[in-house]
Amino acid sequence: MATRTRAQRDAITVEIGYALLSAAVLAGVAFAAVTAPVYLLVSSPAVNRVMLMAGCSLAGAVYVLRVVHVLWRYKGAPGTQPSQPGRTSPDS
Repeated sequence: MATRTRAQRDAITVEIGYALLSAAVLAGVAFAAVTAPVYLLVSSPAVNRVMLMAGCSLAGAVYVLRVVHVLWRYKGAPGTQPSQPGRTSPDS
């Protein structure tokens, strides 16, 4: 296993932080979207409980999927950067 430079470790740390923060925001939005009717409409306690459980389940799924998506597409390994600064690929 190759050792990583300080810049590569910092880049990975920033990417993980971004993944966790953006996942938390999206999960909160998903939870709010599902549970908003609970607070806006008068309904039975059973319906409220189901809506809250659905909101929690959706928020958890969105959180996990977002973290996996962001970290999966991250290509921070050596050799993935263009060989010329400002170019999109080595043969540009």
